[in-house]
Amino acid sequence: MARSNKPPRPSTCGVLILDKPLGMTSMSAVAAVRSRAGGPRTGHAGTLDPLATGVLVIAMGKATKQIEKFMATTKRYLTTVDLSAFTNTDDLEGERTEVQVTKLPTQKDIADVLPQFMGRIMQRPPARSAIKIDGQRAYKLDRAGVKVEIPPRPIEIFDLQVRSYEWPLLDLYVHCGKGTYIRSLARNIGEALGTGGHCKSIRRTAVGPFTIENAQQLDDVPQPLTEADLISLDDALELLDFVNQIGQASSRTDSP
Repeated sequence: MARSNKPPRPSTCGVLILDKPLGMTSMSAVAAVRSRAGGPRTGHAGTLDPLATGVLVIAMGKATKQIEKFMATTKRYLTTVDLSAFTNTDDLEGERTEVQVTKLPTQKDIADVLPQFMGRIMQRPPARSAIKIDGQRAYKLDRAGVKVEIPPRPIEIFDLQVRSYEWPLLDLYVHCGKGTYIRSLARNIGEALGTGGHCKSIRRTAVGPFTIENAQQLDDVPQPLTEADLISLDDALELLDFVNQIGQASSRTDSP
């Protein structure tokens, strides 16, 4: 059997917390970090849309085997929802559909509808998402003009708070479980209010114990990136276990 001439992958192992920049796909961010580390096996623990920014947990080497554990933890977001229109992507990328609103929602109207999105609920993901349909990513099918119907799926939202509101912009804090789409939440809130609803901005501020305060800007990631620049796998798992032990009871009374 012929031997491969490919050089072995670097044995770099650990976790990097990146503040993903606006306009970059999660996979492009992973590729940029992997290149700086010399090409070790690299993956991320949960996609961020190109138009979203914030915490992207990137695992390298043996740490990639623990990605499912990192993905299973809770997420925190700050988002600005534009209530004046829907879009076919539920964010700024798509085509706007203006909504005629005869009565602008009040703070009380918003406070009255938000509880229906708390706890365990069913949510329909956006057509333009990374979910696979018959082996193909939904966003690729949607961009190709193929009508995509994704069935609702169970999610959990632990905390949902209004940070500010001035028509048509509603700023929200969201603490949620795995698989929650903030874009879908924006659409659903708009439907409940009788307005439009799409995300003007999304910023992920935490993935479990990994927060935006600990995240690096891509331009600040060292080149070459070495294992000494990463959170060790043992330390990352210890942080994750600590958060899991605290449980979700305290998260229901948290604040942004």
